[in-house]
Amino acid sequence: MQYALELAKKAECCGEVPVGAVIVVNDKIIGEGWNHSISSHDPTAHAEIMAIRQAAHSLHNYRLVDATLYVTLEPCAMCAGAIIHSRIKRVVFGAFDHKTGAAGSFINVLAYPGMNHQPVIESGICAQQGADLLSQFFRRRRAEIKMKKKANALLMTEGQP
Repeated sequence: MQYALELAKKAECCGEVPVGAVIVVNDKIIGEGWNHSISSHDPTAHAEIMAIRQAAHSLHNYRLVDATLYVTLEPCAMCAGAIIHSRIKRVVFGAFDHKTGAAGSFINVLAYPGMNHQPVIESGICAQQGADLLSQFFRRRRAEIKMKKKANALLMTEGQP
């Protein structure tokens, strides 16, 4: 999980929402990712999806049956679907996402009884560290937006007689 947190910081340095993910099989990292949605203009470029893609390429298989996914934030519904389809065995996540979390906070796609695969879920690992990264990121982002609005308002008033 510590490495996933490092990847989340990498995302933040790139102006992305700070989420990192690592996929491990037999104590070896086979996939890693961090959010790229903003820079790549791709709503599917979440950390989990990036890590799943890399892991599948590493194994030359779209099934990741013996894999553990470590991710700093509870997966969303899209990522939960990819986790189910890739048959990831275990999901370990940090911070809870009460707005869009799909591992029990908002909805529970990963444990839905009708699904053909249900990974083992472990939650709250390094949760505070992941939550702090996210809080700081969005606090900074809101402040930047506020400053831009003030600057635009000032330009508008200066331009009028």
